[in-house]
Amino acid sequence: MRQNNLNVSEAAASLFTSQPGVSKQIKLLEDEVGVELFERSGKQITAETPAGSSIIDIAEQILASTDDIKNIGREYNDPNSGDLRLATTHTQARYVLPSVIQAFSERYPRVNIHLHQGTPAQMASMIEAGEVDFVIATEGAHHYNDLVMLPCSRWNRCVVVPPDHALFKLSQLDGLTLEALVNYPIITYVFGFTGRSQLDKAFAAKALEPDVVLTAADADVIKTYVRSRLGVGIIAKMAFEPEQDGDLKSIEASHLFDSSVTHIGMRKNRTLRPYMYAFIEQFASHLTHDRVDAALQTNNRIEREKLFSDIDLPTG
Repeated sequence: MRQNNLNVSEAAASLFTSQPGVSKQIKLLEDEVGVELFERSGKQITAETPAGSSIIDIAEQILASTDDIKNIGREYNDPNSGDLRLATTHTQARYVLPSVIQAFSERYPRVNIHLHQGTPAQMASMIEAGEVDFVIATEGAHHYNDLVMLPCSRWNRCVVVPPDHALFKLSQLDGLTLEALVNYPIITYVFGFTGRSQLDKAFAAKALEPDVVLTAADADVIKTYVRSRLGVGIIAKMAFEPEQDGDLKSIEASHLFDSSVTHIGMRKNRTLRPYMYAFIEQFASHLTHDRVDAALQTNNRIEREKLFSDIDLPTG
């Protein structure tokens, strides 16, 4: 229900059953535990009760743990086949992961990869429910407080404009400044996606108010509206492809905004299969088997961060 926004019809469809069947099972469970799990308005479920929220949290953990039990069995039967389920943003899925997944698939051809895109909240919900093995995220750290988040790489931003845009000409003469950038309508990421908070911090630090006229979760959408001259785009530098984006110009902006860190996250006390360790190291070479194990066995977040304090993260 939680994954279906408390919509009984959607839950029934995802389970390939009927709406009355789902409602009956909910009622049987409530009778069994002796409390109502959901608040209702007529026949419609409107919210989780406090008791229901606690029970559902535990139930999700139990269901997620069954995957670990299955993984142990699969490990002994066939260590090089199975499923790898990832949740990430459009930018990672479109511009970073293709080469990583290609190399991984060549090494593990019998591992099926399932790629899900979502918001930080959606990704956190998916991994808590055991629907995915890893999240790959930059923003929304507060959504992942209960996960083991491992630092992978840093990345910077660029500003994209049409070739004849005044801002491009200005940047060629004097370099790009926030004071110059704030004079133009801006198209960038939705807050909570792909390092957006670093943009807001940079403008706020200089008491500047950018005119953000359009936001999107997808860098390709941002570039589309830059081409229509709705505004100038601020995107992840990795999302500008000179060959495909030959009708646009990229202006360096790494000196304007702090770099962002991409993390790969997983549930605590996970039992990882060998190909899962291999994928993590394929994605971030410093995340070796031993380092990942050490992080998984460290319950204190501050102590866990110390494990990576000596690593100079690669910049993409």
